[in-house]
Amino acid sequence: MSGVNVKVEDVSSVKKKLQFEIEAAKVDAEIEKAYKKIGKTAKVKGFRAGKVPRSVLEKYYAADMEYQVLNRLINDSYLQALMENKIAAVSDPEMLDSGSIEKGSPFTYSLQVEVKPEIEVKDYEGLVIEKEKFEFDEKFVDEQIAEMRNSRAETLVSEHDKARGGDIAVIDFEGFVDGEAFQNGSAENYELELGSGTFLPGFEEQIEGMGRGEEREIQVEFPQDYGVEDLAGKPAVFKVTLKEIKERRLPEVDEAFARQFGAEDVDALREKIKEAHITQETRRIEAETRERVIKALLERNPIEVPDVMVADQLKQMYEDARRRLSYQGMSMEMLGMNEDMFAEQYHEQAADQVKGALLLEAVARREDIKVDDSEMTAKMQEVSEMAGVPVEDVQKRYAEGDARRALAARVVEDKVFDFLLEKAQVNEVAKEDPGEATAEEEEG
Repeated sequence: MSGVNVKVEDVSSVKKKLQFEIEAAKVDAEIEKAYKKIGKTAKVKGFRAGKVPRSVLEKYYAADMEYQVLNRLINDSYLQALMENKIAAVSDPEMLDSGSIEKGSPFTYSLQVEVKPEIEVKDYEGLVIEKEKFEFDEKFVDEQIAEMRNSRAETLVSEHDKARGGDIAVIDFEGFVDGEAFQNGSAENYELELGSGTFLPGFEEQIEGMGRGEEREIQVEFPQDYGVEDLAGKPAVFKVTLKEIKERRLPEVDEAFARQFGAEDVDALREKIKEAHITQETRRIEAETRERVIKALLERNPIEVPDVMVADQLKQMYEDARRRLSYQGMSMEMLGMNEDMFAEQYHEQAADQVKGALLLEAVARREDIKVDDSEMTAKMQEVSEMAGVPVEDVQKRYAEGDARRALAARVVEDKVFDFLLEKAQVNEVAKEDPGEATAEEEEG
């Protein structure tokens, strides 16, 4: 770069310091350009526009000149230095030091920038990976159908005269501690499903056997860890009146029931549930296996990543989470979470995701794993089927630009995972029992 000397120093694997010295002749030339430009529009009392003497411009417009020259010198030299030194900057530069603009003197400045790390990935063959072995259990279909029946159940007035477990008791009640009614301890026409465990221990059991219109005093005790300090651990008496007994009637599992869920008959419904479950579990297992591949790769290739890339990943994760919640009619605020809290909680996860992506990219380069048009076409067909939109719409979306490059990157990443798994030692294991996992964590 003519008239500019640049010294590049590695601060770390993800940061570089650039020190610039711009020769006096180049500085002087930029000063002349700046004053010529300023002089065309400068307004100084006693002088016509465009006719202000240079000495007067220097007196009144020195600050404007310096601002223009600084911007021009720094922007031009910085961008040129990035290109000539092949520096893949991923952040805006941070100014560390800057001299002043003086005619006849060189201008010096230094800055620091985060860069994409140059990764030489190693030991990526022979990774030891555990993969869950999927075994379909027909009981899952039975459980799903039971839930579907519950979702279509009707609540009707019961023909029974006495409340039983499983019934819905419509009650009026008022609670007393030490003979005094306590706050929020009463309700009218409250529907309580007996056996649901909604109320205090022992309450629902004492409703059983009551008849319509019957009044009863129920004695219970608040748990020691109850949320209201004044009530915790204290005995209480509830005056209860049973006003009605209802029960939930489950629909028959027949052809009409199956059609409510888009199936021709019960067999078709069971097959539909089975296929959906297998698809969901297969995707879950694949996602978990990929996480284990990344973890094993990171253990063999510890790397540093730029803060700005982690911050960008956190923003993407936050937006994805916010979008998913909105589909459910919820928000981050409802969960007591804001973007700063989210970033703090998921920073490590975001960093690992960035590291994983960079390592996979490095493997792709080393193994020359690329994507061709047929693979892109197949991926767009897959996206079309998963999203339930015409393939033509998907093709338009990924026709060119950043969208197409992002999709191509996903295809390459899939191929890298397939390559790593093919070269890995994959041990199939049974699905972990959540209860056992909790016990192991407590022991640890």
